[in-house]
Amino acid sequence: MKASMQQAFNIPIEATLEVIGGKWKTLILCHLTYGAKRTSELKKLIPGITQKMLTQQLRELEEDGVIIRTVYNQVPPKVVYELSELGQSLRPVIDVMCEWGERYIQGSTEKQASSNM
Repeated sequence: MKASMQQAFNIPIEATLEVIGGKWKTLILCHLTYGAKRTSELKKLIPGITQKMLTQQLRELEEDGVIIRTVYNQVPPKVVYELSELGQSLRPVIDVMCEWGERYIQGSTEKQASSNM
């Protein structure tokens, strides 16, 4: 657990945002809900992220116990990331966020279409 996680939070959502907050972590977790991925796969799925940022975010998620990093002893080395049991418990949260996003996009599209008439 990160040192910052040992602090007291005013409300529980602060702890949630500490772990999954930000643009990249949520996207990484979303892609990992579909199964284990290699770093290169995640990089392709999230084209806007730099390699440095992806590595940093993966390390933080692993440190928080949300994902598991498995290194296979082969040449070249194979590293795979997957949701831990704690990470799996975030699936309903991520699903609701995706559903909300779909409704928001649909509403924005309908609103834009009606204003163009």
